[in-house]
Amino acid sequence: MTPSAARAKECGRSRRRVEDLRFVTGTGTYIDDLPAEGQLVGHVLRAPLAHARILGIDLTAASAMPGVVRIYTAADLLAEGIGPLPCVAAGIPSVDPIRVPPHHALAHERVRHVGEPVAFVVADSFEAARDTAEAIDVSYDDLPTAVLIEDAAAEGAEQIWPDAPGNVAFRYRRGDAAAVAGALARAAHVVTLELDNNRVVAAPLEPRGAIARYDAAEDRLLLTLSGASVHDIRDQLCADVFRVAPDRLHVVTPDVGGGFGPKNIPYPEYVPLLLAARDLRREIRWISDRSEDFLSTAQARANRTRASLALDAEGRFLALEVETLADMGAYLSALGPAIPTTSAANAMGGVYAIPAVHLAVTGIYTNTVPIDAYRGAGKPEANYLIERLVDLAARRLAIAPCELRRRNIVSSFPSVSGLGIAIERGAFAANLDRAATVSDAAGFPARREEAARRGRLAGRGLACFLETARGAPGEWARVRFEPGGDVSIAIGTQSNGQGHETTFPQIAADRLGLPLEAFRFVQGDTRSVAKGKGHGGARSLYQGGAALVAALDDLLAKARAIAARLLQASPEDLAFADGAFSTGRDSRRLTLGEIAEAASDPEQMGGGPAPGLSGEAETTLDAITFPNGCHVAEVEIDRETGEIALTRYCAVDDYGTLVNPLLTEGQLQGGIVQGIGQAICEHTAYDPASGQLIAGSFMDYRLPRAADIPDLEIVFQGVPSASNPLGVKGVGQAGAIAAPQTIVNAVVDALACLGVTHLDMPITSEAVWRALRSG
Repeated sequence: MTPSAARAKECGRSRRRVEDLRFVTGTGTYIDDLPAEGQLVGHVLRAPLAHARILGIDLTAASAMPGVVRIYTAADLLAEGIGPLPCVAAGIPSVDPIRVPPHHALAHERVRHVGEPVAFVVADSFEAARDTAEAIDVSYDDLPTAVLIEDAAAEGAEQIWPDAPGNVAFRYRRGDAAAVAGALARAAHVVTLELDNNRVVAAPLEPRGAIARYDAAEDRLLLTLSGASVHDIRDQLCADVFRVAPDRLHVVTPDVGGGFGPKNIPYPEYVPLLLAARDLRREIRWISDRSEDFLSTAQARANRTRASLALDAEGRFLALEVETLADMGAYLSALGPAIPTTSAANAMGGVYAIPAVHLAVTGIYTNTVPIDAYRGAGKPEANYLIERLVDLAARRLAIAPCELRRRNIVSSFPSVSGLGIAIERGAFAANLDRAATVSDAAGFPARREEAARRGRLAGRGLACFLETARGAPGEWARVRFEPGGDVSIAIGTQSNGQGHETTFPQIAADRLGLPLEAFRFVQGDTRSVAKGKGHGGARSLYQGGAALVAALDDLLAKARAIAARLLQASPEDLAFADGAFSTGRDSRRLTLGEIAEAASDPEQMGGGPAPGLSGEAETTLDAITFPNGCHVAEVEIDRETGEIALTRYCAVDDYGTLVNPLLTEGQLQGGIVQGIGQAICEHTAYDPASGQLIAGSFMDYRLPRAADIPDLEIVFQGVPSASNPLGVKGVGQAGAIAAPQTIVNAVVDALACLGVTHLDMPITSEAVWRALRSG
């Protein structure tokens, strides 16, 4: 249904987020804002060693501490029949059967990374819980560690799991190995690069936390957490851990202060927290501090790759061979195995026509925090390696980086990648050309000379990107006129700050012809929202929007039938505009609000059921959208200190149809900054001998600051997606997918005069200083 021209459309309009008012005025509701009166407090005793046998746990002194209520260990969980946390991605194809060791919520027999939960204390105050945890006497037998991935994969390495020889979790193979080998053998040029995609922490502003309560009347537990994907978390905890029906656990999230992926999964702390709430019949709160978050929340990236690109004499790409060691950490986290394998494979080769591709990934266990999904989840790694290879090839062949990309970029659609992914549509070459103009490529030589006069090295980096956005297929939505006059929108996807409370009502406002203020958004509650698959994979607007459109159409079809009966007209004769149905023959009309009132009145419904006016839909959409673009960065390097100054950053991107350009730009900006952070400063460093996390706080783990970021010049030129009724493509992850290689390409370009061909991330000032001195 199309609103009349008299009413301005909401979709395509830049609107500030309606939820921002409560966020910026301090009236948001996060876990720590919820009332604490009468609650008990949970605290986790964590392993101080990276690898050790647990010889014994003596609770004698701890149990006598003032304020302590209960202490849980692995023995208590096992006695209750509590199962280990699941790895839902364990079904990835593996050459050998994938080895999934039990991930108990509290360490059983051994600890395998620093920070692993060993005991859970419940007390009447945080101070009492902490003091009690410190009084627990755990006897450990320290074991050798395998912390660095190359050490863990080496012959004779310490075995982290007895059932995983060589510390191998899985071996994934995809593509045509014979075709790639043949292309490499006959190629005029082959460039090979070994690179490290550095481990990072997500570092959301709000650490993880949860509150558990038991409702004895309904025999149901309530888990309120700072997280997302509430239905998945509920289902996994019920099916695999507590082994109860899903209706026995109600999961809710209030406002969430950032997530970026790691908050989408169940964590060990939730298990003893829920068990304690059930046992003690008390509400219990557990809030992680920042140090705990570094030691316990899933980390990301962490792989080492050797890749080769084959080219013919004219610089046409022939084949891509990729061999990756993927660090899985000490356990297979919920989605961990899918990230370097199926997820990365979808984007392997980027925006380029590469006839033959072969990907070999070996998942390796290490004595570190487990790896899971983080902004892009596999796609940043895939795009990083191809863009670094293309830049290296351009230098080896003495072809301008832009020109080599133009020769090989996909230009006709649909196109099938070397690993069989059908790319529906895009304007990859147009993005490349527009980026050169927007970033003033022609003026860079003069800027480089001017920097040289100031004693600085200037560099320019260019990189394209291709995201394959889908996430879990299908979504559920419901739209309902409430008794008070509001229209509620309930969707199974969930915001961690993306602006869902604004964008989804914009879609509904256009479809129903109602003002934006008429809508109330419902999310993150397994009882108020019947089904849902969360926000991972930049899926929210694409999957959730499709479900919302279907639910709105269902509501309008019901409203049309009711209006036709009340107006004594044929449904097909009614016109709909500005939130009302009219006959078109006279002035008779009924607004949606009036129809909703009639639908709630048994008398007006002819004495029959009066359920009110609502629409509901569950879609099965299982296609991929392909956000893409071209980014350009310019840097200056201080010759004396190695300090990098990012002087310019431009992006020309395609996200299909834009529902709210302002929020699209904000999402892209956030992702770019996170990608810049990985490129120049973020690194989760462990001591290779002891497994201690060296970068365990913001004292040692540096995030990008405002002073590090120039004005971001962003241009959108979208090609609508045909895969969904809105024509949208996901933007949530794109900036983090594009920025790392753009920055690294710029730094390497600045240092090329010294013979530098590659530097691994993070390219800190120290790394550049060392390159300058060695050069």
